[in-house]
Amino acid sequence: MNIEIRKEVANDVEAIDAVTTAAFLAVPHTDHTEQFIVKALRKAGKLTISLVAEVGEVVVGHVAVSPVSISDGTSGWYGLGPISVTPAYQGQGVGSRLMGEALRALRESGASGCVVLGEPGYYGRFGFRAESGLVLPNVPPEYFQALSFGAAMPCGTVSYDESFSAQA
Repeated sequence: MNIEIRKEVANDVEAIDAVTTAAFLAVPHTDHTEQFIVKALRKAGKLTISLVAEVGEVVVGHVAVSPVSISDGTSGWYGLGPISVTPAYQGQGVGSRLMGEALRALRESGASGCVVLGEPGYYGRFGFRAESGLVLPNVPPEYFQALSFGAAMPCGTVSYDESFSAQA
């Protein structure tokens, strides 16, 4: 399967919405607002990285990256997610390719590091680890993970953009 990863363009917005909705439809432990988060990040100008995965000119995956705040004042950190792959293409490397490209783009931009909320077994493959000094309130600590790009690991409470509370 030939997977092309590229930056989002304006014509991708509807397809990204559809992919994100479909990807999280049957997932437990979500309030099914991921598509609204992506839209709100885009509208707020906080969608630092937005990549799509295409197979045969059809968008089958998407990853969003946005800045996060850390209570110790550390800057240059980003949150990865949501990351979405159409169910028919899950388990075929699409998500891994999106992750790799998003992390590469962050490193190239000079980012200090990245955090993610998700399954430790999956994100651990990319170098993410739970860090006792970084906290995302009301989340089991093993599911909130960080990856430093060579900078010192910050210590504090992490806050995502207000777009993450979007409900519609």
